[in-house]
Amino acid sequence: MRSIDVPARHARWNLTAKITLFAGAFLVLSLLAVGATLWTAWNLQGGAAAVNEAGRLRMLSYRLALSSANGQRARLDAEAAQLQASLDLLRHGDRTRPLLVPWDPTIRARYAAVLRGWAALRPRWLGAAGTRPPSRAAVDAFVGGIDRLVLSIEHRLDFWNGMLHTAQLGLAGLVVFGTMLMFVAGYLLVLDPVGRLSRGVAALAQGDYAARVEVGTTDELGDLAQAFNRMAGQLHDVHTELEQRVRLKTADLSTEQRRLAALYEVSALVSRAQDLPTLAESFVRALQRIAGADAAVLRWTDETARRYVLLAAEGMPEALSEDERCLLPGACYCGQADVAAGPQVVQLLRDAQTAQAACVRAGFSTLVSVPVAAQQRLLGEIDLLYRDGTRADPAQHALLEALAGHLAAAMESLRGAALEREAAVARERNLLARELHDSIAQALAYMKIQLQLLRTAMQAGDAGRSAKALDDIENGVRESLADVRELLLHFRTRTREQDIEPALRVTLHKFELQTGVSAQMRIDAHGQPLPPDVQIQVLHIVQEALSNVRKHARASRVELDVHSVPNWSFELRDDGVGFDPEALAADAAAHVGQQIMRERAATIGATLRIASRPGHGTRVRLDLAAAAPARGAAIDGDDHAR
Repeated sequence: MRSIDVPARHARWNLTAKITLFAGAFLVLSLLAVGATLWTAWNLQGGAAAVNEAGRLRMLSYRLALSSANGQRARLDAEAAQLQASLDLLRHGDRTRPLLVPWDPTIRARYAAVLRGWAALRPRWLGAAGTRPPSRAAVDAFVGGIDRLVLSIEHRLDFWNGMLHTAQLGLAGLVVFGTMLMFVAGYLLVLDPVGRLSRGVAALAQGDYAARVEVGTTDELGDLAQAFNRMAGQLHDVHTELEQRVRLKTADLSTEQRRLAALYEVSALVSRAQDLPTLAESFVRALQRIAGADAAVLRWTDETARRYVLLAAEGMPEALSEDERCLLPGACYCGQADVAAGPQVVQLLRDAQTAQAACVRAGFSTLVSVPVAAQQRLLGEIDLLYRDGTRADPAQHALLEALAGHLAAAMESLRGAALEREAAVARERNLLARELHDSIAQALAYMKIQLQLLRTAMQAGDAGRSAKALDDIENGVRESLADVRELLLHFRTRTREQDIEPALRVTLHKFELQTGVSAQMRIDAHGQPLPPDVQIQVLHIVQEALSNVRKHARASRVELDVHSVPNWSFELRDDGVGFDPEALAADAAAHVGQQIMRERAATIGATLRIASRPGHGTRVRLDLAAAAPARGAAIDGDDHAR
């Protein structure tokens, strides 16, 4: 985890207090420096005024000496008062203007000397009794003391002037130092923490959720850094959790994808299978690879589940497969599937009880048994054998159940298709038997009778009867040959997937060639094409009607009208001799053709009507339902076939 450090400080003040303290200290130092400068300048200004006032003492001293020498009494008192006032001003200073003597021991001593000199000379200048005016030397000595006082003050002023320069330099240094200290403090207290926080934010923005800002302060920026660390920690946890979830979801999706691929593969496999052995072998190979098993076995059972027959095996030792071709329930771990329990995992332990099991001797340690069932009916069992241990996986078991369900559906579909093919063959055989019974069988029976009559006539020597019998036999053979040809045409007829018109035209053309009867067709078909199974039934009904025309109608012309709107309809008319439906109704059971036509119409949900009158021909009409044909057609009970 990468960290962005902030220097630790143990101050307990917040950022505002720190800035206030720093600014206050700088302000106090600045005010002190400025105050010292002002005070020093004030002293210098007051000292300069004191030098001027002390220099004025020299002038007043010489004026007193001159007035005393000239005998000007009137001026002596005023000038003496002025000199005394100047001395007092130097001692006490002047509050109205900057005048201040920079006292020190030397100045005080020299000022005291001037006062003593003034005390000695004043009575003499004012003409006190028993005194005489001071001499020139005494006056010069007094003025010399004043000069020494002025010189001392000037020396002291030089010191304060140096102090002023020092204070000014210190103030300038304080400004520079304070500015630098402000920048340093601003960097340490504000800029550096903010910069580190900014770098932390940038690291988070770039996806580095492990970035942290370590702090040791309790100010606002410290609180912000701690909040940033908490936020970064939460983001790191959320990101880690999301990554974990993404990995788990990716793994789940990958597993689901493999399972879907397995389901698709098995679905495609069972849809392509045409027979049970191929389906079983291909399914077992695919299941062994999908389940990762060392061996896979498919066993089938009957409804009583009294034995399990091995249909296919993959990865099994050949000797073991041969021994378990037919397995009785309870004889081994296999053959004990339970539809209600679903897939079961059995650990094949190597103990005295299981040592005799063939799968244990073959080196297998785990068995996964999956029942194969359809509609809660046990059909068989899938056995997956592992040499290494495996654990129960609900998702894997659900996949195995789904695959077993596909297998069961495919097996039932193959069984249903086989039954459907068997039923179709039975229906065709029944139809063929009826056709043969109605045509060839009756003709052969008739010719058998004629052969007996021929034998009798020949034994009696009756040439006329013999010739008649031979003619009848010849006609019977000719009729049987025509029936056989018609049957061959009937069972070889096929329709196109999208259009029934070509098949109808071919049928009418062959009818013309066989009978010499003119056959025409008018078709008006613009609707949806008929399904192939409906087309073949319609064609067979038309062929049966034409067969009746050939056998019984003695017609010279046949017409077929076909319409598709609003519903498909087929109407066949002939100009033959016709028949009486009421007279024929009593003998309807003998006419197999009529029954066949009705059965075919019923299979496609159509309505069949047959109308005829003696001498006016016959009309056969077939009307199909509006929607997809439904099983069971309504047949007009008042119509009859020949």
